[in-house]
Amino acid sequence: MSQTVIGLLGIGILSAMLMIGLDVGFSMLVTGFIGFAMIGGWGAALANMAILPFDTLNNYFFAVLPLFILMGSFCAEGQIGRDAYEMARTWFGSARGGLAIATIGACGLFAAITGTTLAGSLVMGKVAYPEMRKAGYKMPLAAGVVSVGGTLGILIPPSMGFILIGMMTDLNVGELFMAGLVPGIIVVIFYMGTITVWSKIDPNLAPLTPKSTWKQKFTSVRLTWPVVLLFLVIMGSIYTGVCTATEAGAIGAFGALIIPLARRQMSRKAFWNSLMDCARMTAMIIILMVGAYTFNAFMAITQIPTTFGDFLVGLSIPRWGIMFFILAFYLIAGTFFDPISILILTISIFYPAVQALGFNLIWYSVVMVRLIEIGQISPPAGINLFGLKGVIDAPMSAIFKGVLPFLATDVLNLLLLCFFPVICTFLPNLMNY
Repeated sequence: MSQTVIGLLGIGILSAMLMIGLDVGFSMLVTGFIGFAMIGGWGAALANMAILPFDTLNNYFFAVLPLFILMGSFCAEGQIGRDAYEMARTWFGSARGGLAIATIGACGLFAAITGTTLAGSLVMGKVAYPEMRKAGYKMPLAAGVVSVGGTLGILIPPSMGFILIGMMTDLNVGELFMAGLVPGIIVVIFYMGTITVWSKIDPNLAPLTPKSTWKQKFTSVRLTWPVVLLFLVIMGSIYTGVCTATEAGAIGAFGALIIPLARRQMSRKAFWNSLMDCARMTAMIIILMVGAYTFNAFMAITQIPTTFGDFLVGLSIPRWGIMFFILAFYLIAGTFFDPISILILTISIFYPAVQALGFNLIWYSVVMVRLIEIGQISPPAGINLFGLKGVIDAPMSAIFKGVLPFLATDVLNLLLLCFFPVICTFLPNLMNY
C-alpha cells in the first residue's frame, strides 16, 4: 500500500476508535505508532516512541500548561467565582434582567482566571442559578445564562485552548491571548444585550430586584479587586514583553494562591484538592499531547496534511466556501467532544490547509475556538448542557430553550469576526512593533 492509503486507513481507524468511545490520547497513540511502523518499520517506530514523549515534555515552554491550570484550580477552590458573582450582583442586580447580566459578568471574570469551559458553568450553576430562581427568574433564562456563560473560559485569556494551540503550532501564545481578548469582551457584551432585549420583551422572565446602596456597591469591589489586578498584571506583562507566557503563568499561580490565603479562604483540604486537580488535568493533557505528537509524526511521513492543503487550494471553489466547511466541522465536533480533545485531534490536519488557503492563523484560531464554544452549548448534544444538568434542577427542555436566543447572538458574533478579522489581529499586531 502507498503511504497515502496507509494514512487514510489510519484516519479511518482512529475515527472508528473514537466512535466506540475509546480515549482520544490512547487512540491517537496506538494509531500513530502502528501507522508509523507500517511505513518506516517497527524499529523506527519503536525508536520514535522512545524519543518522542521525552522530546514532547522536555521543553521549558511546556511548564506554562500546569502553571495556568494550577492558577485556575487555586481560584476555583478559593471561592473566586462566588466573589465575582457577589460583586456583579451588587452592581447590576437591580436592573431588568440584572441578575442574569451579573452572572455573565461573573462568568467573564471567572473565565479570565480559570481558562476552562465547563468549570464556569458548574460554579455558576451552584452559585448564580439558585439566586436567580429565588428572585423569581424563569427557568429557561436562568439555565440558559449559566450554560452560555461557562463557554467564555476557553476564549477569554489566559485560555487553555490558546496555550495548546501555541504548543502544537508554534504560534506565539502571548499573541493568541491578545487575539482572544477583544472578541471575548464582545461576546460578553452581546450576551448582556441578549438578556436585556429578552427580558424587556417578556418582563415576567426577570422580575426587578431591590437596589443596592452605593456603599454596598463600593464595598463589594474589595471582593474582586485583587483578582482583577492579578489578571491585569498577567496580561500586561505578556503584552509589554516583560514576561513570557510561562513566567506570567508562574506569577498567576503564585498570586492565585496568595489571594485566598490572605482572605482565609484556602483550607488545607482546598489546597490539596487544587494540587490534585492540577495533577489530574495535566496528566490527561500529557497523554493527549504524546498521542497527538505520535499521530502527527505518522501524518508527516504520509504527507497527507500537505497534500490535503494543496488539494483544497486547487479546488475551483472560493476559499471562503472551503473555510465554511472547515468551520462547520468544528461546530458539529464541538457538540460531542471536549474542547481540548478537538483541538489536539485536528490541529495537524487543518492548520496546514488553512495556511495554504492564505488565512491568518491567529484569526483562524480565535474563530475556531469560538465555534467549539458554540458547539459545547448546541442542542441536542452539547456536552456543557449535560454537564450543567448535573448541578441544577432544570429539565433538559428548559436548558435547550434557554440557550437558543444566545445561539442566535453567537451567529451574529461569528459574522462580525469573519467580516472584520482586525478585531482579532490588531492587538497581536501592536505587540510586534
